[in-house]
Amino acid sequence: MAGNGGVARRCACRRSYAAFREVSFLSRRKTRTNLRNVSMIPLFKRPLLYPRWRSLSGSYRILSMDAREKSRSTLLESSRHKKVPIFVMMPVDTFCIDSSGSPRIRKIKALTISLKALKLAGVYGIAVEVWWGIVERFSPLEYNWFLYEELFRLVSESGLKLHVSLCFHSNTHVSPGTGGVGLPLWILEIGDHNRDIYYQDKSGFSNDDYLTLGVDQLPLFCGRTALQCYEDFMLSFVNKFDSYIGSVIEEISVGLGPSGELRYPAHPLGDGRWKFPGIGEFQCYDKYMMEDLKMAACKEGKPQWGDRGPQNAGCYNSLPPGVPFFEDGQESFLSDYGRFFLEWYSGKLICHADAILAKAANILKKYQQDKQTPVILVAKIGGIYWWYQTISHPAELTAGYYNTALRDGYDPVASVLSRHGAALHISCLEMIDSETPQAYHCSPEGLVQQIRTISKKRIHLIGRNTSERFDQNGLRQILANCYHPQAEAVRSFTYFRMNDKIFAVENWNNFVPFVRKMSTDL
Repeated sequence: MAGNGGVARRCACRRSYAAFREVSFLSRRKTRTNLRNVSMIPLFKRPLLYPRWRSLSGSYRILSMDAREKSRSTLLESSRHKKVPIFVMMPVDTFCIDSSGSPRIRKIKALTISLKALKLAGVYGIAVEVWWGIVERFSPLEYNWFLYEELFRLVSESGLKLHVSLCFHSNTHVSPGTGGVGLPLWILEIGDHNRDIYYQDKSGFSNDDYLTLGVDQLPLFCGRTALQCYEDFMLSFVNKFDSYIGSVIEEISVGLGPSGELRYPAHPLGDGRWKFPGIGEFQCYDKYMMEDLKMAACKEGKPQWGDRGPQNAGCYNSLPPGVPFFEDGQESFLSDYGRFFLEWYSGKLICHADAILAKAANILKKYQQDKQTPVILVAKIGGIYWWYQTISHPAELTAGYYNTALRDGYDPVASVLSRHGAALHISCLEMIDSETPQAYHCSPEGLVQQIRTISKKRIHLIGRNTSERFDQNGLRQILANCYHPQAEAVRSFTYFRMNDKIFAVENWNNFVPFVRKMSTDL
């Protein structure tokens, strides 16, 4: 594909491609947990939420992938962090595209003043998104770090630390009206000729916010695979900012999917396809994912299962009642086919994280071994909290988390992160169950508690809010989640995000005491 048209002519550097052997999740798994004897439970009868959901999840053992895959890493040392450093994420419109088509930093003077104010308030650092679509914008392997050199200098001179997010996604759909940052132009040009480099839904609509994991090991990008593109970008970043890493840059988050999170784009924002609280759609219909599904089905001895994804799983804005795949029955998520598909779908996501984090951990090894200036590798997951209090957890299943009332889908994620020494970045820390719509059976508190449980003594947690909260209740909930009495304190907290509202007098008067409480020994 990359050999056609103008793309090939612009690729001045081709790398010989040695094919990676992908170890299929399905082919390497041990004997599959047998759910055939689990009685079918009517999910959406008398009311929608099964009335004994909590007692049911207590009486059935949660099925864990740890029974099949033991982590090779050692347990974290048990020690409570008495202070939780606060990072504030940069504004969504930090960068803009000027009249020449080049990106630049907006309002540098105002930004400098804001950084100094945050430092005086007790904020520890700034979270900065480092965009693939800015740095390697025009041509492959041509990196321009000028904007980030300037931005990191401003942050450092303000006395603040850095949490850097290496972003391999686009935010043009998530942040309409701000201009946003797309994928590199040369990637988009390849995509114009081959839409299958992006995730696709069952209707054939593609999402160009992130490359499908189906191309992780295919040399479609001027001779490079997607994994090689990510690795080369990380290497260039580390070489450029070696003097900052460990001293100013203390946390490095590696993008694993849409919005930087390890998930599928099952709930696309900004293009009109999905609205909360829709269950979303499975995203496996690009030709590369479908080819892998067919191979997995043949290995399972069921080639007919590889023709397509579930056809009875509703659409983006469906609600669970009446959607057969998320209820009980012969063709539900509890059927043999349902278990096969969800293991494959979630397993591909786990393999994707494993491959990228392995490369990132190797690149950062020398910094993590330095006891005086360690740097923390971070991986983000999505906070899919709606329909959490149902048996099937449909919104999580479409996003790629095989998490139900009968199966712990976040345990394999924790195992991969633990293996590579990465911390887990989870949102929703400001959210309270009673403030969410009861009809949609949300439980952000239940989700956070599950993540807290599986991470205990294995991986560090890093927290974040999902929506702006300056009120006392929201900030108090963040504090309570960061200092939970039965768990380690979170390693750090990222406030999402800096804008004019945070500096409004009534909000600032709540925000500053919150920061100081988090920064005090408790």
